[in-house]
Amino acid sequence: MSASAAKVSKKELNSNHDGADETSEKEQQEAIEHIDEVQNEIDRLNEQASEEILKVEQKYNKLRQPFFQKRSELIAKIPNFWVTTFVNHPQVSALLGEEDEEALHYLSRVEVTEFEDIKSGYRIDFYFDENPYFENKVLSKEFHLNESGDPSSKSTEIKWKSGKDLTKRSSQTQNKAGRKRQHEEPESFFTWFTDHADAGADELGEVIKDDIWPNPLQYYLVPDMDEEEGEGEEDEEDEEGLEDIDEEGDEDGEDDEEDDGEDGEDDEGEDD
Repeated sequence: MSASAAKVSKKELNSNHDGADETSEKEQQEAIEHIDEVQNEIDRLNEQASEEILKVEQKYNKLRQPFFQKRSELIAKIPNFWVTTFVNHPQVSALLGEEDEEALHYLSRVEVTEFEDIKSGYRIDFYFDENPYFENKVLSKEFHLNESGDPSSKSTEIKWKSGKDLTKRSSQTQNKAGRKRQHEEPESFFTWFTDHADAGADELGEVIKDDIWPNPLQYYLVPDMDEEEGEGEEDEEDEEGLEDIDEEGDEDGEDDEEDDGEDGEDDEGEDD
């Protein structure tokens, strides 16, 4: 093959390759456009599903209300139900100082209310009996999402009684026996009512609404770990006591056998 023929062949190959690239790019562009169309359909269905799900949630929220009401009436018959529930919840208990627990002994009812359209937010109401800490009968905190999706929150101003503001206490307190706790007291639970810094990520509010409120009984019934440990220790002591008795019994049995043997030999000697 001549040099000129080789050049021609190479040009033809290059032109064919360029043509294939153009076809491939065109097909890719068309595929991308079709993907975008399909994605728009998926997004439309997702939006439609969200609207349908919202309607279902609103329907069942209304259906649940009489049961929530009945549950609140029954809970009111159990002393210290809510403080026990909070103390037994691992995340909430980590936020409770010793005096917070004392104040929460006056908590008689908790209610969570989702707003009509659900997406716009919810409110948590804490109902208190007469107590030595504050004047309020109800403490509330609301969470809102505006139309643009920006979160915000607002809450009841706590009317503390003189010298009883738990949000201003020192980080370390003493218990009734005058012994300091082994760890530092957490910031008061009641500071949550004044904290509006990050309403979109309020962990305590979400825990109460999504975890505790649907079924508070499961946390109220959590067994006391100290009692369980005490029972375990008693069982171990009982087992050890039984082992000691068995060992003593075995030793007594061996002694009896030896005595029987000696008595037998003496009897034989007397016969002779």
